[in-house]
Amino acid sequence: MSVEADELGQSGEELAALLKAVRKRSGLSGVRTAARCNMSQSKVSRIENGKIRPSLLDVEQLLRACEAPPALVTQVLALARLANTEWQGARGMRRKGLDKKQLELASLEASSADIRFFLLSMITGLLSTPEYIRASLAHVPGDHSKTIARKLERQQVVYDRSKRFTFVLTEQAVRWPLVGPDALAVQIDHLASLTHLPNVRLGVIPITVPTGPAPLNTFTVYDERIATVELSSGVMVFRDPRDVTGHLEEFTHLEDRALFDDAARAFLGGCAAALR
Repeated sequence: MSVEADELGQSGEELAALLKAVRKRSGLSGVRTAARCNMSQSKVSRIENGKIRPSLLDVEQLLRACEAPPALVTQVLALARLANTEWQGARGMRRKGLDKKQLELASLEASSADIRFFLLSMITGLLSTPEYIRASLAHVPGDHSKTIARKLERQQVVYDRSKRFTFVLTEQAVRWPLVGPDALAVQIDHLASLTHLPNVRLGVIPITVPTGPAPLNTFTVYDERIATVELSSGVMVFRDPRDVTGHLEEFTHLEDRALFDDAARAFLGGCAAALR
């Protein structure tokens, strides 16, 4: 299905209105619909009023309860999948302030227990030295002191042992010369040091390792509920379980090809030594 970016912001309201119309068309009350779905009546009401975003399972249950015809089921499920996808454009994030995006990411990290990062071409802020962070923002006009401070504050979550982090980096991401050789060597040393944290698993895929289908984007999976994909023009946020599962499967495929522990530290040490 082809959609425009602005449709992603409108689909939630459309879905709520359509689900309410389907229920009324069926002649069922909210209470009766809730009983058929084994939901609370308040949840049905919040879904119909756009207060909460229903999962695809919620939508399927509601449609089944209302005995919606197949053509309508197809239409509503397509809209539900769209409602579970969000586009965050880079220009819009810059207008709001990139430090606000850091607060959003911190909230996601705080509410997640198992976070997986695939890093295709750069090192994520959670693993970055201050100099690397500054260099990553150098192409964006404006004062980034607040954003840099927020990024550094976010790094504390990596030391929270109640959470599990898995980072898979390509060799290209490790070696990408965003900063000068000396600073990059320090950055790589920092990556190696983080491999000793008991709740962090950090691996590197050497460029010589066949990976099969080429990964196209950096992405992050929060537990099994949200996947985010980074593009140069913005970020896609997926909540549809099928999209999240697809990214988890891709992550597992890439993770199986990475070097970890002593092998990762030896590889990173070689990369840093080559820069000195």
